[in-house]
Amino acid sequence: MNNAVKGALLSGLVLPGLGQLVLRQYRRGAVIMLAVLLSLAVIVVDIVQQALVILEKIELQGDAIDIDAISNAAAQESARSGGVTINILMLVVVVCWVAGTVDAYRIGRKKDLERSTPG
Repeated sequence: MNNAVKGALLSGLVLPGLGQLVLRQYRRGAVIMLAVLLSLAVIVVDIVQQALVILEKIELQGDAIDIDAISNAAAQESARSGGVTINILMLVVVVCWVAGTVDAYRIGRKKDLERSTPG
């Protein structure tokens, strides 16, 4: 498998930045990976906090914790919070994923061309 395909597949299907690491672009790969992992960590923390708030509201109301109570409380909470932070961080993840895949392919293509040209 050539470098371009290997780098693009690793960055596109496994983890953004991994293709750069395999292609020895360590700093670039680490920056992409760090941006994605930090964004995902913040998203998970925010979602868990929202879930705890929802469960606390259900408990305070004295309702049984069932799927209807959870879905109603989640709908009310999501309407209030807006989720701007999550939307921005999801955009960061998507941009890093696409840019990382394209960049890994471009780096791999360059390495493939250097290897194939005699000289």
